[in-house]
Amino acid sequence: MNRDSDNARGTASEAPSRESRRVPALRALAWYGEAMRIWKRGPATFAALAFITLVISIAFEPVPILGFIASNVIAPLVATGMLYASLAADRGEGPRLKHAIAPFAAPAGAQATVVVAGLVAFAAEAFSAWQLADANLLLPSRDAASLPMGVIAAIYLAGIVASLPLTFVPFAALFDGEVLRRAFTTSARAFARNVPALALYAGISLSLLLLGLATMGVGLVLVLPWMAAASYAAWKDIFGLGAPVQG
Repeated sequence: MNRDSDNARGTASEAPSRESRRVPALRALAWYGEAMRIWKRGPATFAALAFITLVISIAFEPVPILGFIASNVIAPLVATGMLYASLAADRGEGPRLKHAIAPFAAPAGAQATVVVAGLVAFAAEAFSAWQLADANLLLPSRDAASLPMGVIAAIYLAGIVASLPLTFVPFAALFDGEVLRRAFTTSARAFARNVPALALYAGISLSLLLLGLATMGVGLVLVLPWMAAASYAAWKDIFGLGAPVQG
């Protein structure tokens, strides 16, 4: 790669936008194939990174304000540690637990961009939950787990659909040092050129997510790294950065 996390600390003005390209819809299947190869370079570490993300998301959920901050500010940043881990695995270095805190070494603006992108998805989920189940995701709730699986699927689907145009925002912000507007624009353009491929990616991701939830959440320690690695593979493919390391 010409640019990666090593230059993420560069100023936004020094980081030109990448140019995306159009790829066939079925490339989404290849992204998940690449994701599995990346994951195999450190499955236990990837699982640990996912577990840390889940703990932060869930542990403080019953606490007003703090629960919202943990789930929508801290957890999304920690989750991007799996992107750093995917980059390291792609290079043959292997994922490390330290990647969980790697995003916090990025400039504050880059961190804020990631959080804003995450809040867009949360807003879509919150609106869907309110409309479908009269549930307020802004408040601690013990009833979420009792929602019908169809409603839960619809809520997550709303979040995934809303976040699709922002799929590449974390890469633009953290790896390329782009400011919020440019990161959002870069990602939106890539999405507009690859709606079929990203729609298929979203369908696979939602299916895996629901499968993980069906296992009482245990399967999420596998699913979350697969999704992160697949998005990394998609980023490399759509922006013409080459295929991840094979084998």
